[in-house]
Amino acid sequence: MSAQGEPRDKPRAVQGAESRRAALQLLDAVLRQGKSVDAAMGQAFRRLKRADDRGLAAAITGEVLRRLPDYDALIDSATKNPLPDDAKARMVLRMALAQALALGTPHHAAISTALPLLAGGPKRLAHGVFGTLSRQEVTLPEIPTLPYPVSMRWQRHWGDAMVEAAARAIAVPPPLDIILADPANTEDWAAKLGGQSLLPGHVRRERASVHDLPGYAEGRWWVQDVSASLPARFFGLGEGRKALDLCAAPGGKTMQLAAQGWQVTALDRAESRLTRLSENLARTGLSAATVCADALEWATDEQYDAILVDAPCSATGIFRRHPDVLYRASPRLIAESAEIQAAMLDRASRWLKPGGSLVYAVCSLEPEEGEAVAKDFLAGHPAFTVEPIDAASLPEGLAPVPEGWLRILPGQIADPGGADGFFIVRFRHS
Repeated sequence: MSAQGEPRDKPRAVQGAESRRAALQLLDAVLRQGKSVDAAMGQAFRRLKRADDRGLAAAITGEVLRRLPDYDALIDSATKNPLPDDAKARMVLRMALAQALALGTPHHAAISTALPLLAGGPKRLAHGVFGTLSRQEVTLPEIPTLPYPVSMRWQRHWGDAMVEAAARAIAVPPPLDIILADPANTEDWAAKLGGQSLLPGHVRRERASVHDLPGYAEGRWWVQDVSASLPARFFGLGEGRKALDLCAAPGGKTMQLAAQGWQVTALDRAESRLTRLSENLARTGLSAATVCADALEWATDEQYDAILVDAPCSATGIFRRHPDVLYRASPRLIAESAEIQAAMLDRASRWLKPGGSLVYAVCSLEPEEGEAVAKDFLAGHPAFTVEPIDAASLPEGLAPVPEGWLRILPGQIADPGGADGFFIVRFRHS
């Protein structure tokens, strides 16, 4: 017993331990169970009451996933026998290194908050590895290393320059892209928000607390990556005509269509996501009819002038904001997603009026989900043709390919803030 009557071996609570524990749970869900961070966050954050604790857990998780191959290379350089990829000690060391080398956490704090996660495990090993790397004053490479399967796949499809651009892009979270409800006031809002515009109705600025920026509470704008804002733009002004937005939540494209004068029906199969869409519509003062249904099962006799199929996909194009996608997008997931997209396009084609436009878009960097699906659709639907995208409607650095559709890759957009990877094609029903 101590002089105060406490057992000497009683563990002391470590400040921030629950945040680290939540980060460990998130990383395990992504790397071992194949879940997305968003899907695992509810369970992992259940004990975190404070926003800053949740923010810390998310930051640690994100930084580990951004540079996981680089952290593993450092760990392997300091171990005689490599730790298994799924070893808890390796995961905890990744977290400690991410805090010390990327998040600015003092080295002693990074390791002291990590070791309690190894209760009953190899604490001495983890402490020794971290100590060795600290004494060596290791640093991270300027350009992160992408996961090997991803870099090889992208190199095969798009070449070395794209892979290097993607590696540079993942080094830091992207800037904040804002889409205005009224593009006519773009210049004024760029000044108010302290940003720059890449095209009408868009403002880009440094990341900030969205709710504290001018105009948010009044519904004058919403957050949406510049790439994600393009598909809805390609429909032009609605002038009261009917548009269908499939897989619509959380509502960025629905709000764009409504602001462009379309009478929008927004369909999504997730009630919770539709609730968020409705909240966004209420904040912006825009209107749309909402339908909770699976697009592959929903039936309607209605015919629409415009249909947007922003289909479920591997989401590898959003790796800058969600680096977990690089560890979940297996060839099997890519193939399954492509099948769903083809089925959605087929169903959507039945609801489009002759003369109407059908836009198919995916935030994917995999040609199996974009180009291949578009070619198969054209081959099986002779009443549809590609309506070429006008280069003048695109941000600097982007241009449609000869087939008339748009492929957005890392490094293409002229602005250093980059853009999400996307494939977009506009079909016309003859």
